[in-house]
Amino acid sequence: MMKRSSIPVATGLYVNYLLFGMFNIMLASHMSFLTEHLHTDQAGISLLVSAMGFGRLFTLYISGVLSDRYGRKPFIVAAGLLMAVFLVGIPLSPTFEMAMVLAVLAGVANSFLDSGTYPALIEAFPQSSGSATVLVRGFISIGAAFLPLMIIFFMNHDIFYGFSFFIPALIFALNAIYLFRMKFPDMRVQPAKGQSGGTSVSSAKQTGNLKANDPSKPRFWQEGVCLILLGFTGPTLLYIVQLWLPTFGQQFIGMTESESLRLLVYYNMGSLVSVFVLVIVLRKWVKPVHIILIYPCISLLAFGALLLFKSGAAAIICASVIGFSISGVLQLTLTVMSEFFSQRKGQITGFIYTATSLSYTLIPVFTGFLLKHSQISSVFMLAIIVNVLGIALAVFVNFRYSAVFPAKRELSPQIVLDTK
Repeated sequence: MMKRSSIPVATGLYVNYLLFGMFNIMLASHMSFLTEHLHTDQAGISLLVSAMGFGRLFTLYISGVLSDRYGRKPFIVAAGLLMAVFLVGIPLSPTFEMAMVLAVLAGVANSFLDSGTYPALIEAFPQSSGSATVLVRGFISIGAAFLPLMIIFFMNHDIFYGFSFFIPALIFALNAIYLFRMKFPDMRVQPAKGQSGGTSVSSAKQTGNLKANDPSKPRFWQEGVCLILLGFTGPTLLYIVQLWLPTFGQQFIGMTESESLRLLVYYNMGSLVSVFVLVIVLRKWVKPVHIILIYPCISLLAFGALLLFKSGAAAIICASVIGFSISGVLQLTLTVMSEFFSQRKGQITGFIYTATSLSYTLIPVFTGFLLKHSQISSVFMLAIIVNVLGIALAVFVNFRYSAVFPAKRELSPQIVLDTK
């Protein structure tokens, strides 16, 4: 059950992530404007995205530790204010170097937001922590779907592109003030039994119930490493699509700028639908370990069709399917990892988020370099290669899962996205 006293705080937290959905694709959605304003090229803009990943990578761990020590509120409020500074500063930045500094600060803000928000939601709703945290992905998708529509409106009415930065910045700042005035839940509250790992039965208990002659137990250097690598491959696909899908629409398919931006709308609508589908099917029909194999197979077909069928209609369908099939894979990877290694949940979750941050830092630079020396289609060929690798990893994880947990088990009722 959700505590009514926590709803005002949760509202502010979800508003932050709706805005973060815009923030997350802001640079990619303004590629043409920013290349002109900052006197750079598309590779330069991808370098800004990598700078954001750099800032996040090197502060994620320490921000989590400090959040445990000093509370969630200071970091969530600071995150909102730093993101507002970034959003105001980028369109007004006089140099590319200044934009780089702002991008690093934005990465720091991202780590502050994650390290404060997810624990705060779990503490606010200990009886339904999985549902509370998975809704974050839904609000991100809503914000990411809305931003391209706002940009298209401003383009059609000859309004300065900076207003699509300034409006979210203003709301970030106002929401930070709102959350500063709110009372946050007690940090000592723990998730209810059966919630913290996203399963109805802890993996430790299940492992303890295995017979002595069962063939296998969890092995970190096998399925653990594979799941960490999935923490790299899944976000890599996400970043490639978010950063380069509009460029792909313009250069490969021949869309106008406004038409290519709409591809992000369809992509995020697919992602939003996926969130609700996962909440339903994971309760009744399938396990998270199966989804981390099924979804990459679907996205592989969609990426292949995107390159094969060179038309606007096909691109819209493929963008929607890709959004549907790569959404939630990271969350489910964390859930499966917690099933295998419930006694080391905090440590292994940190490993996965480190892999995710490495992807966020390296992939924009690498794809920008690739685009500079090749065509946009090569970037999406890279996505296919990464997708195939993800499938291979997921096949092995499923094989190990059937060996470690051979007995019939209850389906996992929750998706857990936890930064601890």
